[in-house]
Amino acid sequence: MAESVPQDQEQLAQWVREQFQKANKHLAENGVLFESVVVEDSRYLAPMVAVWKIKTRDGKFFWVISGDLPVDFVPADVSADVRGVLKHFSLLWQLKVENLSQADNIDETQKEYLTLLGTRAHDLYHMSEDDKLWQVN
Repeated sequence: MAESVPQDQEQLAQWVREQFQKANKHLAENGVLFESVVVEDSRYLAPMVAVWKIKTRDGKFFWVISGDLPVDFVPADVSADVRGVLKHFSLLWQLKVENLSQADNIDETQKEYLTLLGTRAHDLYHMSEDDKLWQVN
């Protein structure tokens, strides 16, 4: 993983802000205009992943993922919680890697992206399966 673990609350807050900005930028680039965050449903495990449940200006809900991985989003109805969303992205990205790797003329940049996507899909699955991460104190 490229990013370092935040050492204190200030660094963690900065990391969270950066991830939120990346997520919001990605949504805007894809024509999704953010209105608010459903804070109680959103989670982050710095420095690996932040998952935001957002409400758009037109009243739709999406899960957005950012962190030390590609930024992506899906409709909120794919899962009721972050743990399920991580599994969803894991499967989605594994399928994407499988489909894209079958294409002809894949260049080095595309190969590197597919490797990253496959690795992060694997990481997300293991995170979703780690009961210690999901225990409520």
